[in-house]
Amino acid sequence: MTRSVSILGSTGSIGVNTLDLLRRAEDGAFKVIGLTAHRNVDLLAKQAIEFNVDAVAIADTSCVVALRDRLSAHSIDILSGPEGLIELAQRTADITMAAIVGAAGLEPTLAAVGQGNTVALANKECLVCAGETFMDAVKRHGAILLPVDSEHNAIFQVLDKERPQGVRRLILTASGGPFRETPLSVLETVSREDALAHPVWSMGAKISIDSATLMNKGLELIEAAWLFERPSSEIDVVVHPQSIIHSMVEYLDGSVLAQMGSPDMRTPIGYALAWPDRMETPVEQLNFAKVGQMTFFDPDLERFPALRLAREALEAGGQAACVLNAANEVAVEAFLKGNIGFLDIARTCEAALEKMAGFGDFSRSPADMEAVIHTDQRARDTAHGHIVNL
Repeated sequence: MTRSVSILGSTGSIGVNTLDLLRRAEDGAFKVIGLTAHRNVDLLAKQAIEFNVDAVAIADTSCVVALRDRLSAHSIDILSGPEGLIELAQRTADITMAAIVGAAGLEPTLAAVGQGNTVALANKECLVCAGETFMDAVKRHGAILLPVDSEHNAIFQVLDKERPQGVRRLILTASGGPFRETPLSVLETVSREDALAHPVWSMGAKISIDSATLMNKGLELIEAAWLFERPSSEIDVVVHPQSIIHSMVEYLDGSVLAQMGSPDMRTPIGYALAWPDRMETPVEQLNFAKVGQMTFFDPDLERFPALRLAREALEAGGQAACVLNAANEVAVEAFLKGNIGFLDIARTCEAALEKMAGFGDFSRSPADMEAVIHTDQRARDTAHGHIVNL
C-alpha cells in the first residue's frame, strides 16, 4: 500500500535526507505529494520534478515568479507565502515530515496536526513555544506524533508506553559540540566557522550553532517534557562525545535501555517513515570494536549557560520557553552575521527572559496560537533591542 508523504522544509538537511530515503525505497512504497521551502527555488524545483509532486509552497513570496518559471512545463500547484505553507500542510497525507527550522514551522505543523495526519516531528520549536497548545491539538484531532530528533526518537523506541509508571527518568545524550573542551575565556572570540564545525553531525547552520552553545540540548529537554509527559526533575542530560547512544530510559528496577547506532539522521527519519515497521537505510553499520570505548560526563553549565536557561524556562512554565526560543533565534542569526560574539547568544537569551518576565501573562501558558505568535514577536523585539545596545 502506497503511503503519501508531504515534507515541510524539503530543502533543509532533514528534508534532503528524507528524500534520499524515499528515493531508495521500494517502488510504490511512498508517493511524495507536497514539498515546501523558504527560498531555495533551484533545489525545490529539482525535487518537485524528480518526485512528480502535486504541489509545492515557497515561503518567500519574492521567489514565486522564479519558481513558476522553473516549473512551467509541469502540472504542479504552486503556493506561496506563510498562507501557502499552511494550505499545503492542510492537504491530507499519510505522513507529514515537519522539518521547517524555527518558529516559522509552528503554524504549518499545527495545520498538519489539524488534519489528523501522522506527523513526523523534526521541528522542536512547536513544543518549545507552544507545548500545551500543540499537544492538546494532537489529542483533539487524533494525530499520531512521531519524534524525529535522534534523542527523542531513541526514547520513543525504548520507552514502555503501556507502563509509563515504571520509568524513573529519561537521559538525553549530547555530543558536547565543537567546544566541549574549550576554555571559557577562549569562547569569547571563537569564529562563525569554528562554531559551525560540528565534530560528529552534519546539520544546517542554525542547528549547528545551537549544538555549539548546547541550546539545542536545552530545547530538546523542553521538548522531551511535553512529548513524554515528564517533569524537569525526571530528565537528565549527559555529554557523550561519540554520539553512539542517542538517549536512554532508566526504569524503577535499575534497568537502563539505550538506543544506539551510527550518528546519521537517516536512522530516526527512516524509523518515522516506516513506523510501526522498519525500513532498510544506507546508514553505516555500527562496529563496536571500531568504536572501542564510549565516554560520558556532566555538561559544564558555566561554559554552556544555554542549557541552564532552558531548564529554568521549563521549570518556570508559562511563556518562558517561547521567549527563550525567540531570543535564541535572533541571537544566533546575529552571531552568524558577525554582529555579536559567541557568548553573547546566551547573554541575549537571559536578558530577554529577564525583561519579558513582567510582560502580560508571562507566567501563564499561551491561550492559543495567536498568543504564541504575539509573545514570540515581543521576545524578538526585546532580543533585538538588547543586541543593539551591546
